[in-house]
Amino acid sequence: MKYLSEYRDRDLVQQYLRQIHVVTTHPWTVMEICGGQTHSLVKNGILEMLPKQITMVHGPGCPVCVTPLGIIDEAIELALRQNVILCSFGDMLRVPGSSKSLLEAKAMGGDVRIVYSPLQAVKLAQDNPDKEVVFFAVGFETTAPANALSVVHAQKMGVSNYSILASHVLVPPAMEAILSDPESKIDAFLAAGHVCTIMGLYEYFPIAEKYRVPIVVTGFEPVDLLQGILMAVTQLERGEAKVENQYARVVQREGNKLAQETIHQVFDVSDRAWRGIGSIPASGYEVNEVYKHYNARTKFQLAMKDVPENSTCISGAIMKGLKKPFQCSNFGTKCKPEHPLGAPMVSSEGACAAYYAYANESNVSLQET
Repeated sequence: MKYLSEYRDRDLVQQYLRQIHVVTTHPWTVMEICGGQTHSLVKNGILEMLPKQITMVHGPGCPVCVTPLGIIDEAIELALRQNVILCSFGDMLRVPGSSKSLLEAKAMGGDVRIVYSPLQAVKLAQDNPDKEVVFFAVGFETTAPANALSVVHAQKMGVSNYSILASHVLVPPAMEAILSDPESKIDAFLAAGHVCTIMGLYEYFPIAEKYRVPIVVTGFEPVDLLQGILMAVTQLERGEAKVENQYARVVQREGNKLAQETIHQVFDVSDRAWRGIGSIPASGYEVNEVYKHYNARTKFQLAMKDVPENSTCISGAIMKGLKKPFQCSNFGTKCKPEHPLGAPMVSSEGACAAYYAYANESNVSLQET
């Protein structure tokens, strides 16, 4: 327990680890969906504490990582237009587009500003009526309610110079796309607790039943993840495939109804391209017709281009659970956080960034294959 020696739930962690070792009799592959879960697993050395039969693979649950080059290029195009202020959360600024990043666009004179809430961007639009303010709305279902609320708020306040560039992606369709891949060997999922806080559990029941995979909703603390792994492996050993909620202290079965209503008020479900994975049907949100004046794509007549990925980056295979970061020949050499080839190395939730930052601490093997 050397990596968790100061952890407040150390005894409970030890208990779950012992139980996992006792219950595991077959090899199993479990995917944690969320990048926050990945960072916790790697940072705390949990991967090496698990039985050798359990392989943890890292899913596409990093919204920054799956934002396609074409959408980043749209944001950069807007940032370089006159009289446009492009607002974004800070983790998007260094993600490479096809030729440059938002940070480089800012250095070229683009008006790019970091905000901590989409409502800050609405206020910025109020304070700058002679400018068009665009918020780069990236995220999973977790951030969609706040982004939708900013549109509703702007309309109520009569702020017409505000719009959002939506790049929202949805977890359940991505899980189905992964399971439908002939190369996929996923036996169970740890679902993202914060997404389920908004959306609840109902979307996962058909997936568990159709593909015969256990799905356990977990939090992000080591004790959450270990209990979730125990629950998933116990199901696998028993031949079960259910949806279970480890994160019951936060996640309700029905989710947050008010947040869901706000999402559906502003967004329609749409097809969405996922960086490194490709287009997944009905896997995103786009601003609907009622609020089309707040859709940056409509307002600025943007047309997202299909931009090919860097051919040397294996981020798609990593996010589908087919490869680990250390299996990339560029990892830690040509691809580092300060000069990333792909988004998983620069994002605060990216699997490559987690391995780069914490591998030496958690003794994840550099020779892992």
